[in-house]
Amino acid sequence: MQVKEGWLEGARRVPSTNANARPDDEISALVLHSISLPPGRFDGDAIERLFTNTLDPAAHPYFASLSGLRVCAHLLIRRDGEAVQFVPFEGRAWHAGRSRWFDGRRERVELNDFSIGIELEGDEIHPYEDRQYRTLAKAIHALMAAYPALTQERITSHARIAPLRKSDPGPAFDWAYLRQCLLAEKPA
Repeated sequence: MQVKEGWLEGARRVPSTNANARPDDEISALVLHSISLPPGRFDGDAIERLFTNTLDPAAHPYFASLSGLRVCAHLLIRRDGEAVQFVPFEGRAWHAGRSRWFDGRRERVELNDFSIGIELEGDEIHPYEDRQYRTLAKAIHALMAAYPALTQERITSHARIAPLRKSDPGPAFDWAYLRQCLLAEKPA
């Protein structure tokens, strides 16, 4: 995998308007999220519909609570390992919301301004699939090659940047296994 002109090669493209220009050209952090729609269900097109503002609020009782919500990550990794990209990485996808993070030098706010958001299809209860970790590791390597300020130390979770609002990707996400996959999937 590699990034060309802001797009991950091999990822299916589903363009979203839930993005805008970054205030600076900085891309120096990666935020991992989880999502399932409806909660606990891992199939269908509801996530793509949410990210493209075409989710029918009447299609499921839970969807009414999302009506009018305009959110989107750059990339979604489905349970089967498929990568779906919604926003070019140079764009500012609306994934982090109100956020705050200490980056090792200073406290930063508004992580959408300088981060890439990756959603993993899943929740905080069910283990993520091996295929997702493998795709995620390949995508991370491609992103780090394309954006040198992005390092493994600058990968964080939604829970860490918005701890009073969010808890994803949650305890079901195996950070140690991700590190193993990053070593195993390292490009030659």
